[in-house]
Amino acid sequence: MKIVETRFLRGPNLYSPRPCFHAVLDLEDLDEVASDVVPGFVDALCTLLPTLDEHRCSLGYRGGFVERLREGTYMAHVTEHVLLELQCLVGPVTGFGKARMIRHRPRHYRIVCSYHSEKLVEAALPVAVGLVDALGHGRAYDLEAHLAELREVAERYLPGPSTRSIVEAANRRGIPFYRVREDQGLYQLGWGVKMQTIRATVTSKTGFLAVEHAGDKQFTKALLEECGLPVPKGGIARSIGEAFEIAERVGGDLAVKPLDANQGKGVTLHVKSAGDMQRAFERAQQYSREVIVEQCLSGADYRVLVVGGRMVAASRREPPCVVGDGRRSIKELVDRENNNPLRGEGHANVLTKIRLDAHAEAFLQARGLSPFSVPRAGQKVALRDNANLSTGGTAEDVTDLVHPETREACIRAALKIGLDVAGIDLVCQDIARPLGEQGGAIIEVNAAPGIRMHEWPSKGEPRQAGRAIVDHLFPQGDDGRIPVVAVTGTNGKTTTTLLIGRAFGEAGRRVGMTLTEGIHIGGRLVQSGDCTGYWSARTVLTAPDVEVAVLECARGGILKRGLGFDRCDVAVMLNISADHLGQDGIDDLDDLADVKAVVARSARRALVLNAEDPLVAAMAQDEDVDPQAEIVYFSLDPRLPLVRDHAAAGGRALVLDGGALTLLQDGRAEPLIPVDVMPFTLGGQARFNVANALAAAAGALAAGCPRDAVRRAFEGFRSAAAENPLRMNFLDVGELRVLVDYAHNPASYRALLETARACCGGRLIVVAAAPGDRRADDIAEMGRILAQGSDELIVYEMDDRRGLAPGEAARKVCAGIDVTRRDRVRTVLDVRDALAEALAIATPDDLVVFGCASDFADLEQAASRSGRRVPALHAEGMEMRRSAVS
Repeated sequence: MKIVETRFLRGPNLYSPRPCFHAVLDLEDLDEVASDVVPGFVDALCTLLPTLDEHRCSLGYRGGFVERLREGTYMAHVTEHVLLELQCLVGPVTGFGKARMIRHRPRHYRIVCSYHSEKLVEAALPVAVGLVDALGHGRAYDLEAHLAELREVAERYLPGPSTRSIVEAANRRGIPFYRVREDQGLYQLGWGVKMQTIRATVTSKTGFLAVEHAGDKQFTKALLEECGLPVPKGGIARSIGEAFEIAERVGGDLAVKPLDANQGKGVTLHVKSAGDMQRAFERAQQYSREVIVEQCLSGADYRVLVVGGRMVAASRREPPCVVGDGRRSIKELVDRENNNPLRGEGHANVLTKIRLDAHAEAFLQARGLSPFSVPRAGQKVALRDNANLSTGGTAEDVTDLVHPETREACIRAALKIGLDVAGIDLVCQDIARPLGEQGGAIIEVNAAPGIRMHEWPSKGEPRQAGRAIVDHLFPQGDDGRIPVVAVTGTNGKTTTTLLIGRAFGEAGRRVGMTLTEGIHIGGRLVQSGDCTGYWSARTVLTAPDVEVAVLECARGGILKRGLGFDRCDVAVMLNISADHLGQDGIDDLDDLADVKAVVARSARRALVLNAEDPLVAAMAQDEDVDPQAEIVYFSLDPRLPLVRDHAAAGGRALVLDGGALTLLQDGRAEPLIPVDVMPFTLGGQARFNVANALAAAAGALAAGCPRDAVRRAFEGFRSAAAENPLRMNFLDVGELRVLVDYAHNPASYRALLETARACCGGRLIVVAAAPGDRRADDIAEMGRILAQGSDELIVYEMDDRRGLAPGEAARKVCAGIDVTRRDRVRTVLDVRDALAEALAIATPDDLVVFGCASDFADLEQAASRSGRRVPALHAEGMEMRRSAVS
């Protein structure tokens, strides 16, 4: 077996509405080899991975997958389950997976599965393949060594418990989230102007100065003391002599700790003698040059969590300890406790493994013990003098016990330091009593407090600390989303997207758009190129100034990475026609419709459908479309039965009626915009642009855009090079007229030539090509349409021949041309030469049509040869060049 390709589908995709890992495997000699025919395969696999018994598989019950193994299942299916289980063994549970044979590719299978970390699933795949391949050939496999490597990957890349609880809380509230980088804990919650960010419990509302103040423990004490809050007496020592002076002034038990360390690093409690002070001071100076020497308060260690000026949780923390059984040594008891599945390295698990380090050994030695001492049965042995969870401590929830005065003191402390999320450390005898009456005090205020002790306490009721942080960032009723309109189809996507974006711009909203030629934010091009995929959508949705997103979604982007959003408000489905068939496993129009339906299934508010396209109209009955999403049809034919019946049943539709875009709603027909006031429709002659206008109006209105804004936008929009490049652009080249369009499939060529014929009083001279990576039949169909619709046809080839030999694409175009038309057809392979020839034979009454256009520079160069000039094509700051037809 070998891995052929991998990729991440980071949003809704052809296989799942959730992110997936996609891999293609070549099973080689294990193709069609079932698990039950390989001697010892099932037993060996279940011995290595006994937890596979938890897998239900398609049978739907525990043990279902093992049952399938014993009945006989194929190796791609086995690899899928092993890949899922490897992730579960070292990280959070994940359970979705599919394994399917790939059509027309013998031995090749597609595996798709869910994941929590890209790095982890990427590392787990070769382990899964190696394991199944080894057992399939009767070889042993050292799984434990590979699991150790996967645990290291998981520890490095999986989010910690605090981050995970916040992200999961956001997900439960329907707030979109996005991990900015796999190797960092930085997450974006929400989109556009509503976005907030978190890194663990530090939020975008956490002030820099507040974090600085909290990091300086002595300054924190001074601020708290200034506002009347109880704090321990003490001071800062920069030398051992200063430490002794402070000790003499304060008296009693002392605490010695670094000025700016965290997680209990370098802290020593109950310092009494000069020798203790010397050792404690040296230990603290390993973490900070300046050392705090202060009163060591007696009592229990408490942590209170304050979020947004509200106390949301409180815990009583215990140092790490073990309980003797009269037989095992302290070290053996620690080893046994560290086998607890709740304990892990660092912050990866609910609890941290206990370390028997030098500090723990010194702590034991001071009490007459060593790691090899055997405590009596029932004897509780503490291993440190601090109760931090990061050193193996435990926590008991005491939220309901906190005295009101203590609660208010903690809230005031967070406000004084300026932290929106703060962990307040207290020492007192009983948190149910006021601090003042028992000599308790606030000993620290922590920025970025861990919240796993509150979410998963060792004892007591779990508290939704992550939810509290999310509620602080996004008050109830705010899901962090901006309006998102997604547009897809074979033809017309860019024009429709631009119209919807302009409508929201007219309504005063700052719009982000992804288009075939670039990304626009606030009316300016910020990135050029084909920007219709996942990363382009992310660019818009992560822009902090975007109020509305209108996203063109192309077939290639959906297949390559999935959608760049988990859901949209409105999906606009334009049409399904032959293009890119035979590529990426998409062999016919039904396959292409399945890809486009990914966008339809993401809509939550409305689904705008072309009632005249059977494949699009059928999406209204797709069982995976949200049943709460409103269906809105559009059609050039107001008498279409589907539209008429829908409107009669109370549904909405946009139709062309009486020369105007007309809204059918509530039993009424309301004219919205006359066609003759929309320049881009050429007075209604560009029928496909009238259809685009209907779709755009339906999408904009369904997304909540005001009608007057839609009208103003449509009246001001032109098919000009600066506004909608390479789409029905009429240019004056000297005394000649040239129509430039990037039509590149049969349907778009048919629509282009119908419009061109309606606008032409003389001959129609067409210069056209076909992308070389289309099917031969589709290219031939383009040739037939081009020859029938033109008076003179010049066939050229794109500079990017898509792997074909010179002249091969042109021959495929000509193969579709009827022999009776070939006297009006010539082949000129270079596009600039072809355009120059067309301009040379054209008269002012003719119309030159430049199809499959990818660059205005081609026309500029051709025109310059005859001394003609192409008018300026560049809007300010806007580059029109495109490298290839999509």
